[in-house]
Amino acid sequence: MTSRQPETDDDLLMLMRSGDEQAFVSLYRKRQAALYRFAQHMSGSATVAEDITQEVFLALIRDECGYDPDRGTLSGYLFGIARKLVLRHLERGRSDVALETDGEDAGWPQLAVNDDPLADLTHREGIEALRRAVQALPRRYREVVVLCDLEEVDYADAAFILGCPIGTVRSRLHRARALLLEKLNQERNLRPVLGWKPVRCLT
Repeated sequence: MTSRQPETDDDLLMLMRSGDEQAFVSLYRKRQAALYRFAQHMSGSATVAEDITQEVFLALIRDECGYDPDRGTLSGYLFGIARKLVLRHLERGRSDVALETDGEDAGWPQLAVNDDPLADLTHREGIEALRRAVQALPRRYREVVVLCDLEEVDYADAAFILGCPIGTVRSRLHRARALLLEKLNQERNLRPVLGWKPVRCLT
């Protein structure tokens, strides 16, 4: 009879600390993708996102790992480490490199298999516009959008990750969404000027 697999992050972490390698693998598989997407959206670089994701899990397996379940969730703790690493990267001044195109769709809504090329094109243009708009947001707004809207982190965890009150998360998110809408509307209005024809998807 096989033992039941633990379901919570804390269970996996406890097993991992007792030397269970499979628990580390399970925790990595469970949390790696979201951390990678967060780092990529914040840095604009797939390479940086890969490095940061690896560093987050290396920090977790070190003896001096400071995770305290009384202060927040393990997921929030991991996002917090990722955020600090992203900020360190941005402070080094490497954020002015051109955004990478390899793997650029990671973390964005995927296209459904569709027999309508016009609808596919419209969908792709919409995702690309959203990506540009998110990347253009000031950092404090970009991180709340990525955490709360793209990664669906709850406000309490977001507040823990960002080190601010929940009210601040809510107000930043409200402002960030308004800025995103403004940027997307500006791009939509620019298309006729640049000779692009707006395409409507009748679905």
